[in-house]
Amino acid sequence: MANGQNEVSKSEVQSTELNKLPVAGAADTEFSAEEAAEVFQHNPASNQTAANFAANEAENEQE
Repeated sequence: MANGQNEVSKSEVQSTELNKLPVAGAADTEFSAEEAAEVFQHNPASNQTAANFAANEAENEQE
């Protein structure tokens, strides 16, 4: 017979990290062009960084 102290409860099993159900959209890394544009409008420094990155990419392709 099984010893009651060695068994885990249903709530303990369900709260274990590997047994949790995924949250819908939590792992979604896609974003729309509108969302990207909004970020650039609110943070001009990120727009300059993106422009520098694009220029460096174009320069590397020519080499």
